[in-house]
Amino acid sequence: MAAISMFYGLVIYLYQFDNIRHHIPHIHVKYQGEWAVFSIPEGEIIEGDLKSDKVKLVQAWIVLRREELLANWELAKTGDPVFKIKPLR
Repeated sequence: MAAISMFYGLVIYLYQFDNIRHHIPHIHVKYQGEWAVFSIPEGEIIEGDLKSDKVKLVQAWIVLRREELLANWELAKTGDPVFKIKPLR
């Protein structure tokens, strides 16, 4: 598990070799004890739950950083090191 970005209290993670359970590119997001898994292509929650204002922040960030996220996903699913991605500002 690698934290790839942090903003507004949200911590975004990519897990190595994490393409078995969810067969689509995705990120894990934690915020004050809550968590959710977001698909990268659509930005939709596929598991878990976050407050709606935090969901909107994550979705906006995914739109802005989709290419970087997909590149990181390709690295993570094969176990290669991932890179940090700029936070939402």
